[in-house]
Amino acid sequence: MSWQILAAAATAIAVRYKSYAPEPSTAKPFIGACPDSLEMAPLPIEPSWVIAGNPQARAASHSKAEDECAATGVWDCTAGTFRWFFGWDETVVILEGEVHVTAEDGTQRVLRAGDVAYFKGGTWATWHIDNYVRKIAFLRKPFPAPLAFLYRLRNMLRPRGQVGLAG
Repeated sequence: MSWQILAAAATAIAVRYKSYAPEPSTAKPFIGACPDSLEMAPLPIEPSWVIAGNPQARAASHSKAEDECAATGVWDCTAGTFRWFFGWDETVVILEGEVHVTAEDGTQRVLRAGDVAYFKGGTWATWHIDNYVRKIAFLRKPFPAPLAFLYRLRNMLRPRGQVGLAG
């Protein structure tokens, strides 16, 4: 019975993503902007998450995927220490300043301008900012577990091709 459900779900996914005819889209095919040109707005940190100081955060949206499962934005924050919950998978690129990050498992890292980091959705991290930090954030909504399993299964069954620029 459970294999029948998985097969039906896989078929539904395949049919959904098979493009039979182009559908009109209102989404812009390209969005380019300098992070400095985006209008930053206050994005207060949940007060119960603040451990020390008075960190003041702001954010600006750059773009959002048409299916609303991915977004890109700029975020900055002043000095302070706080816990942060990552509801979505998030990859960040530090543009300015630095942040001391402690993950749930105790892993610690100082992220400085130019560094890239990934935070798994559904996890907490402690952020300590001495002065100021500014980042670009690439957010992706994690797939529900059954759908994620089907994607992993599909990837395992695919033939492996060459990886790299030549392939």
